[in-house]
Order: sequence, then structure tokens, then C-alpha cells
Amino acid sequence: MQEGTTDRRGRSHPSQCTNSREDRQIVRMAVMDRSVTSQTIAEHIESVTHHSVSARTIGRRLQQSGLSARRPLFGLPLTQNHRRLLRQLCDERRTWVAKWNEIVFTVHLSGTINSQGYISKVLEPVVLPYLQGLSTAIFQQDKTRSHVTCIVQRFFVNHQIELLPCPALSPDLSPIENMWAMVTQRLTQITPSGATPDQLWQRVEVAWSAVPEEHIQSLFESMPRRVAAVISNNGGYSGY
Repeated sequence: MQEGTTDRRGRSHPSQCTNSREDRQIVRMAVMDRSVTSQTIAEHIESVTHHSVSARTIGRRLQQSGLSARRPLFGLPLTQNHRRLLRQLCDERRTWVAKWNEIVFTVHLSGTINSQGYISKVLEPVVLPYLQGLSTAIFQQDKTRSHVTCIVQRFFVNHQIELLPCPALSPDLSPIENMWAMVTQRLTQITPSGATPDQLWQRVEVAWSAVPEEHIQSLFESMPRRVAAVISNNGGYSGY
């Protein structure tokens, strides 16, 4: 027996253990295809390694990584206009591959912040220095009211920040939603009840840094498939 592995001899039932390489493959499959099932992943692992792994084990490995198999988006009903706009947006980006690596995605968290606070607490101290440190970057934000006011739009123009339009009801086209789900899962494991705001923020940074780089890259690599899924669904949800 070696580190990260288990002796599988003498077993007639699916193994409940996987090694570190298999764990990475399990997570990669779940990140790259949000419609994949635990059973499908288990069958793939068996075809590659020639030993059985149960779907239940796959589910546990994903849960430990802050993921789950086959967790499609159940969003609000899309109107015909929503579907038209989503289809149009995806048609315009259907040939993007490496281009997705230039996009800086953001996510809106619960809480209240006005436009001036968005500029002084988020855009000026965090977003602007980060974008200025990149050779090429396109910024995407959601359509929260404080994000789309005239004062915020002037900030983007004055600092020559290129924006990527974000249509309404399209969180499945933003991989940071998946990233934040992983961070949230890790937070529940490391954050005690009664934590102060400063302690919570420190743990957010720890949880974010703990997400492997390959998981993040897999999310970017999933974008062409998300776009193709929306086109295939005629503007409907991608399922990611």
C-alpha cells in the first residue's frame, strides 16, 4: 500500500477508496460538465483504471471538494425576450476559446451597497489595481442596480475598463458562481459560529486560496461548452 492508495485485492464489490490522481480526475469531470452524474464518472474511472469505484464514493469525493454531480441550474422561467438575448449573446461568443481567459468575472453577494460604496470599496481598491496588472482584461459584472448607474459607468469610461455585457438570468454563464459554491462549501468546514466579520473575511481568503488552480482553469475551459449548450437549447439554461 502506498500513500494515497488502498489495496484493492480480494474485493468483489466496488471500491470505496480512490487515490489522489483519481480524485483530481473526478473533480475535473464534475467541473467541466455540470450535467455529469456520479455513475457516469464512476464508469469512466473504471474504464481508465480497470477497477470499480461506486457512485456513492464519487459523490463523497465531490462533496469533499465542495462540488456535486448532476446539479443543474433551476432558475427563474425565461421569457422569450430573455431567451432571444441569451441566444444572441452566445452566438456572438460561439468561437471564443482562449478569449475566455481574458474575462474577469465578479459575483454579487447578499448585502446592501450603493454606487458610491461600490466604487470606493470594490472598484477603486480591488478591481482597478487588478485589471491594471493584466496585459489584456475584460470585466464582467451583474446587473445589480448599484452596478449600472451613471456614476459607475463614468468610472469605467474614465479608467478605460472594457465591459462584457451580462444578460439577466444568466448565472450559468458565469463560472465564478461555481467557484463561489466551492468556497462556500469550504467556509462551512472552517468557520465556527460567532465569527466576527474580520475573522470571516480571513477565512474567505483562506478558502479561496485553497481551491486548486486546475479547478479554476477547468471552469474557464467549460465556457465554450456552456455557450454551446445555450445555443442548443435555443437560449435556454445551459445546465451548468
